[in-house]
Amino acid sequence: GCDCVLKAQVYAGGRGKAGGIKTVRDATQACDTAKDLFKKRLVTVQTGTKGLAVKRLLVEEIIDVEKEYYVSLTLDRRTSRYCLIASAQGGMDIEEVARTSPEKIHTLYIDPIVGIKPYHARGISSALGLKGKLIEDCARLIQNLYNVLLEKDCSLLEINPLVVSRDQRLIAMDCKINFDDNALFRHSDYEKMVDLSQLDPLEIEARKFDLAYIKLDGNIGCMVNGAGLAMATLDILMEYGAPPANFLDVGGGASREKVAAAFRIILSDKKVRGIFVNIFGGIMRCDVIAQGIIDATKDIAPHIPIVVRMDGSNLDEGIKLLAQSGLNVETVDNLKSGVQKIAQMMSKKQKS
Repeated sequence: GCDCVLKAQVYAGGRGKAGGIKTVRDATQACDTAKDLFKKRLVTVQTGTKGLAVKRLLVEEIIDVEKEYYVSLTLDRRTSRYCLIASAQGGMDIEEVARTSPEKIHTLYIDPIVGIKPYHARGISSALGLKGKLIEDCARLIQNLYNVLLEKDCSLLEINPLVVSRDQRLIAMDCKINFDDNALFRHSDYEKMVDLSQLDPLEIEARKFDLAYIKLDGNIGCMVNGAGLAMATLDILMEYGAPPANFLDVGGGASREKVAAAFRIILSDKKVRGIFVNIFGGIMRCDVIAQGIIDATKDIAPHIPIVVRMDGSNLDEGIKLLAQSGLNVETVDNLKSGVQKIAQMMSKKQKS
């Protein structure tokens, strides 16, 4: 019979601004609001235009909030260290605070040997403007968060908002955790936590082959090896007006079968109107990539432009295999040429 909050449980942030968090005053309103949420796809700044289906709700008591804060621990790839980020300006507008008032964001880069000591945590808590017992409470919270981060192999642990209630309690009102995919072999229980309703069917298929695949809104299918190269490829495609349909990293030592599975997944996306393959063959061999592409197209003859840029191990063998395959594949020798080629081919196809 008390007031409460209904929170849509989706794999994305920005739920509050998107209408995914609702306050209700009684059981009747709670039922009606829950039905409405279950009917909708929640579109936030992180979901893309298609949005995510709401299949689960979290019901929480309403807290009388005096002040909102932001605290997170994340991996900073620039420094190769975890960093603690905190602000006295928590809540839905934290991204805007970071953009317009960066001086209000407190950052601590963590020495992996030293970790977070009590004096680190107290210093950040004090910088947030907390007083008395709340400094000790927040310091304890920060150290506990860091322990969880390490024990559970997280790449992100974010509390937003962390609040001080009117009765001077420190409460984590919302928490998001990202687990490091590279550490999943140490945590077999994580698989049980995955909500498959939040994943695209092609993402579910990719998981079966241990492929890093994320569905995007464009129409250029991409197959790349290495996350850094994949991100750079997506950026350059966008720069040339050829929006990518996916992020797909086949990894450093993928087998012929894994490459074939990756290519079939790309071909299964009805939005894909062209494919760009960008491979640097260090551990990954170019001939394995070529043979995987050939295997994937045995039963599905693609009628869309395909551009392949490969370099490195067994390059000549890979180019030869593609040339002899009978597939309509354009090969190029550098990334820029490849992106320009697929963009041009897509433009011609759209005009014809």
